[in-house]
Amino acid sequence: MSERRRALPIVAVALVAALASCSASASPSPLPTPSASAAVTPSDTPTATPRPTATPEPELSLPVPATSDARQVAVSVEPQVPADGSGRIVVTVTNQSDTRITELVLRWETDLRKTLFLAPFEPAEARIVDGGPPLIQPWTKWVDGPGEQGEPAGTTSLGWGPLDPGVTLTIPIVVTRNAPGSVSFDLQVLADEAILTLDGGGPAELRVAVS
Repeated sequence: MSERRRALPIVAVALVAALASCSASASPSPLPTPSASAAVTPSDTPTATPRPTATPEPELSLPVPATSDARQVAVSVEPQVPADGSGRIVVTVTNQSDTRITELVLRWETDLRKTLFLAPFEPAEARIVDGGPPLIQPWTKWVDGPGEQGEPAGTTSLGWGPLDPGVTLTIPIVVTRNAPGSVSFDLQVLADEAILTLDGGGPAELRVAVS
């Protein structure tokens, strides 16, 4: 009986040791600490390419007529207008083609008259007096559009002619100043309603600047 009682503690000790061993082997290994994920950087956002802005049209500009005339002319413009007064603009046109230009037309924007009023003659009592001398004028028309011959609205057209091949026509335009300041405007040279061609090959349109 004493041997049996002595054996029990030994078995109990062995059992405790076995359980401790199982407990040690069954304990889970610590979970790996997750490493900090790399910071997410936003991908380069494509920047919008700025669209080219249209160059604004200068004031007192005219659209080029849809109809063109291949006959070439040489054109020069000489403003003779003081900054504080009236004067004139002299336009010289040479017909470099081999055919006659029946009517040569100068055209500008009508709004120019807010600063400068252009006319083909100087006002005179003799032009309107009853019983006065016959009215003789070198110009053929002076029209604020829209006109009966297709002159566009917002334009003033001054006709001269005819202009034979190789001939130079000098056109003095009377200028009355209505407001101070410098101004620039388009001046077109046409045959009827078709824009003529400069000797350099482009449409017969010049930018005129008056101080």
